[in-house]
Amino acid sequence: MDDNYYQGVIGNGRTAALIEPDSSISFCCLPDFDSGTVMASILDQEKGGSFRIEMIGGRVAHQDYDHHTGIFVSRFEGPDGSFELVDFMPRYHDVHTGPNYEDVAPDIIRILNPLSGAPKVRVHYDPKLEYARHPTVTAEDGATRIKSTTRGKDIYESLYLYSNLPNDAILSRREITLTDSRFLLMSYHDKLAEPDRDSINLMLQRTRSYWLVWSARTQRTEKYAEQMIRSAITLKMLQFSPSGAFVAAVTTSLPETIGEERNWDYRFCWIRDASMTVSTLHRIGHPFMATRFVDWVLNTVRTKDDSLQIMYGLRGEKILTEETLDHLDGYHGSKPVRIGNAAYYQEQHDIYGVLLDVIWQDIQERKRTPEAMERIWTTVRSIVKTVEANWEQPDRGIWEIRGEKQHFVFSKVLCWVALDRAIKISCMLGKEEWAKAHITLRDHIHGTICREGWNEELGAFTQSYETNFLDASNLLMADLGFLPGKDPRFQSTVAVTERILCRNGLMYRYRNSDDFGEPSSAFTVCSFWMVKALVHAGRKDDARKMFDRLVKAANPHGLYGEDLDFETLRHLGNFPQAYSHLALIDCALLLQDDSTFSELPA
Repeated sequence: MDDNYYQGVIGNGRTAALIEPDSSISFCCLPDFDSGTVMASILDQEKGGSFRIEMIGGRVAHQDYDHHTGIFVSRFEGPDGSFELVDFMPRYHDVHTGPNYEDVAPDIIRILNPLSGAPKVRVHYDPKLEYARHPTVTAEDGATRIKSTTRGKDIYESLYLYSNLPNDAILSRREITLTDSRFLLMSYHDKLAEPDRDSINLMLQRTRSYWLVWSARTQRTEKYAEQMIRSAITLKMLQFSPSGAFVAAVTTSLPETIGEERNWDYRFCWIRDASMTVSTLHRIGHPFMATRFVDWVLNTVRTKDDSLQIMYGLRGEKILTEETLDHLDGYHGSKPVRIGNAAYYQEQHDIYGVLLDVIWQDIQERKRTPEAMERIWTTVRSIVKTVEANWEQPDRGIWEIRGEKQHFVFSKVLCWVALDRAIKISCMLGKEEWAKAHITLRDHIHGTICREGWNEELGAFTQSYETNFLDASNLLMADLGFLPGKDPRFQSTVAVTERILCRNGLMYRYRNSDDFGEPSSAFTVCSFWMVKALVHAGRKDDARKMFDRLVKAANPHGLYGEDLDFETLRHLGNFPQAYSHLALIDCALLLQDDSTFSELPA
């Protein structure tokens, strides 16, 4: 098993799976992104479970996506011939319920198509259900079906494999000669209609058609069209179809640095990602995805007395209890393996500004009923009351520091954003008196940040008050409208941050020690933030050079993880990372737009 520099991902908005260079499925949860694993060899090669197609005497010669789709194709070559393995998760509209309705199945389909000669294959099917906490039993269950089950205290799970290959050949890993097309369908559900070659082919063609039509509607810039399409398809895979929430990444516990313990579960939805998500989806021609996400956000945080969380489960769950799976060795020995995320209960003040920025964007993009606007106005006033009471208090910050709370500058900036967007919303709704009553607080927050967050000696805004540490999040000040791009303080902050946090064209998020020591990898999204900051600062040529390097840093299939190794450009952290792909699209649009040198409203 190789590192995730070469991995592909297939998905359908319900769940996803990682495909390794040797064709192994190394990580997959069924039925949903946040369910227990059915394969997790990436977290433990011996105990995790996998699903591989082996060519006797041959190997995988090439892998790539089928044009602008989420269908992944591996071509095998050897002395006996060649064949292709087509991997996909079925996705298409339900003809009975309308063009925007999808009830996608938690299925993975693998089709083996001989291309030349008489290639010989062996199927290695080794599921380990529910994080391999208990033994999984896999056995024949009828003439054309194999069933896997696991049992433990308060645990029962099952998985089904349908195929037109003999069950005994799969279970015994017997050598099979490919003379015609064969399929394997792995499903969480017991199928009501047994699949056959015709139904499998129909699912493939409908899925291909779905992706091609969706991709054709995706707006893109001329220069970076292919990169934008692949990133957009990846985002579409990562939007949880039943609710509209975006999962931050497919995986859990892939480390930011190999051998360390910065290993987190990212199979949840972070509200802070919403602002860029909504804006970007509208700009590339997918408003339905944006409105579904906004509606999920508003429905999840809808009551007056409901304290905002930074993250939620994909159905709006609030309790995301973190635990470690000590029986798994971790990615290349990087322990612990975690499920759940204790950051859900952290107090992070940036969330207020993010949410009100999303609401501001949304009400400009679509008409709503008076009743809906009244609910939104209630939410806006409730959030502002929370900001009034808390903006002067320390918090955990955007990077979810688990140690002592601090006065993080970026958190304060987002509190200013909350007041700024609330004032804009109130004016749009005809609440001018309310707006006038809150201008003083907005301006007071702005002045306090400029006074307390600015370090004259460094010539930059710092990570927190009264420190000398820099933080890449402050690169977003112009993008958020806190300062004009040509403001000397912003331009100086960009220059100093570039000098101290940039290495080989990639960015640290910060370099000071945190709960786990000093960060040692580049945080991918921060590198994209520097591109945006350079554009806003009027350094578009520098921005394009940095962006072109980041584009080349994608893995061979156009995918990005959370982090990059500064020297080797190896992708690290959870994979693929939604925020990284959002940032790529955002930067591509910014670089194409000649109006980006204009001043932003403050």
